[in-house]
Amino acid sequence: MLHMPINHPLAPVYRVFAGLSGLYVLAFGVVGLVTTWDEPLFSRADLWALGLRTNPAFAVLSILVGAAVLFGALIGGRIAHNINMTGGVTFLVVGVAMLGLMQTSLNLLNFSVATCIVSYLAGMSMLLSGLYDRVGTAAEAAAEEQFRHRQSLDHSAHLWTISPHPHPAPEQHRPEGDHRFA
Repeated sequence: MLHMPINHPLAPVYRVFAGLSGLYVLAFGVVGLVTTWDEPLFSRADLWALGLRTNPAFAVLSILVGAAVLFGALIGGRIAHNINMTGGVTFLVVGVAMLGLMQTSLNLLNFSVATCIVSYLAGMSMLLSGLYDRVGTAAEAAAEEQFRHRQSLDHSAHLWTISPHPHPAPEQHRPEGDHRFA
């Protein structure tokens, strides 16, 4: 199971990265909307904003997403963590999907290769921030650290397991030897 750190000391730094990504996406959306104001919603014309191809639909979507990510970065907490995790995965999936659909009539957001690359970078920035900005109580953070250092049992409930909570520590399941993967 993935165990993300709780109350990581560099969480504010990662929130700044997510905030800068959100600010760029918001600025791109505003410039794109101004640039494409008189175009059809899903235009495939040669329209550019901040070095990326766009259309009115993509510009409006960028404004909404950029504002949400920037809002999350400003308030922090569990909301920011959820926004960053969801936004990061979404940006990565959309970048891959639009790369595959770029030369088809399904390129409704008027993506180019550069737009896909920026989508990957923004997604990785948000995902990285989401991995390190998880917040919790001091007791939750201490339990996570003890589990990470293999000093206690897993304190998290995992929905897809059958065994009772808390789960046994990895040492109880490993064959003899000192290697983690042996």
